Amino acid sequence: MLYELCKFLVSYSDVFSFFRLVNYITFRAIMAALTAVIFLFLFSRRFILFVHRHSFIDQIRETGVQSAFDKRGTPTMGGVLVIGAVLVSMALWGDWRNPFLFCPVAGMVWFGLLGLWDDVSKVRRKSGDKGLSERAKLFLQGLFSLIFAWVCVGPWAPLGRTLATQVWVPFYKFPLFDVGPIPYGLFIFLFVVFVSNAVNISDGLDGLAITPSIFVVAVLGVFAYVEGNHIYATYLHYAYLRGAGELMIFGAAFVGAGLGFLWYNAYPAQIFMGDTGSLAIGGTMAVISVLLKQEFLFPLLGGLFIAEALSSQIQDKIGVKWIGRRIFYRAPLHHNLQHKGIAETKVVIRLWIVAGILALISLATLKLR
Repeated sequence: MLYELCKFLVSYSDVFSFFRLVNYITFRAIMAALTAVIFLFLFSRRFILFVHRHSFIDQIRETGVQSAFDKRGTPTMGGVLVIGAVLVSMALWGDWRNPFLFCPVAGMVWFGLLGLWDDVSKVRRKSGDKGLSERAKLFLQGLFSLIFAWVCVGPWAPLGRTLATQVWVPFYKFPLFDVGPIPYGLFIFLFVVFVSNAVNISDGLDGLAITPSIFVVAVLGVFAYVEGNHIYATYLHYAYLRGAGELMIFGAAFVGAGLGFLWYNAYPAQIFMGDTGSLAIGGTMAVISVLLKQEFLFPLLGGLFIAEALSSQIQDKIGVKWIGRRIFYRAPLHHNLQHKGIAETKVVIRLWIVAGILALISLATLKLR
């Protein structure tokens, strides 16, 4: 909206030449981040009062950790604030003619609505274990992933048909090989479903999921800027993705929204993001990673989420169902650390540090190739 208005004013008269700033991705990224932060500060308190008034309260699940019961009565569905802030920011500063913008926005909205449905179901049934069934969640996650995979490898692929099915890995300058549309489409399908659920599993302590998510999206935003710039992409031996720089603006809006949300989600949390936020964030990160050909960077960049998801699945699928006993004291990882007597705030801050280190190493792969 503001982006298009500024471009119109510049073309209309030299008096408005100052508005040429909107042609710079860095300027729009800064404004997008500030817009998202301001949105969170303006509407968070009102939203918290609204969910309190309508009794949209987090339903405690039995985890075996006593601190969880101290959080009874905390409102949930705070992911609505994050999604709303990003959408408003992109409505003002995004270039909606850019094909790279539609996919992450669609992913955030789709997974956000799925998470909202799950949160509302839990509140109505007054149980943290009685939301949408696992089968229904996987079906709806898979439906979007299937459509997205078809878009990525189909005739209208944003990356172009040649680049769309190539496999790129960190620390190597050239694509490894071209696997073809069907195998790559299947990989995208599985990748999006896994990442969205990994973030959902990680959302268990105050501020735990949102800060590592900020790190991940911020790094992906840097990659978007590099890959969307012909000079930088050529110099660093990346495939040039015309228009991918728009993802940096989307990432900046998310970082701003995440920082604003952390203000209210830090210990002791005034609101939880719920599945509305965690599924939306996971789906968004997966979509951006695919669009930037950084799927194989995610195990490093999002290593914390991978560890959380694997610890949960190993405990449930292998330990409890196959072996018949627990492998860890608790699962996922953050609850296991709590079980060992580490205070919640220390667990969260230490995992933030781990996520930050992984983000720095991932940034280094820009040059170490």
